[in-house]
Amino acid sequence: MADSARAAKLAQRIKVVVAEALRRRVKDPRVEGLTVTDARVTNDLQHATVYYTVFGDETAQSEAKIGLERAKGVLRAEVGKNITVRLTPTLEFVADVIPENASNLEALLRVAKERDAKLAEISANAEFAGDADPYKKDEDDAEEA
Repeated sequence: MADSARAAKLAQRIKVVVAEALRRRVKDPRVEGLTVTDARVTNDLQHATVYYTVFGDETAQSEAKIGLERAKGVLRAEVGKNITVRLTPTLEFVADVIPENASNLEALLRVAKERDAKLAEISANAEFAGDADPYKKDEDDAEEA
């Protein structure tokens, strides 16, 4: 069993090889707008998961998935030629959800910023609920002062 550092290095190499093979070897127009974002390899170096994003709507994403599945053999052959392991890992392609999560996070931050601005506006004009000096004093001490 390989160590996780070797698996991480291999994953990085697979990411580069797959991206280059998509650009040079695969002539399918369905995968032209595809970007390889990450790759992960199991510790036994047998299976690789390649994450990708596609710019476009749902149809572009589904077409890219079909194109990747059709080109899986070519991509695996390229990976086998360009890495130095005894067995070529199987490739699995997964659509990356980081861009959607990032846009959702940006929307939440925008809402929080608007609420903070409203709260700052309200607190700028606010007055204390009690007296200016909230500490209790005896009436005798108050008369002497």
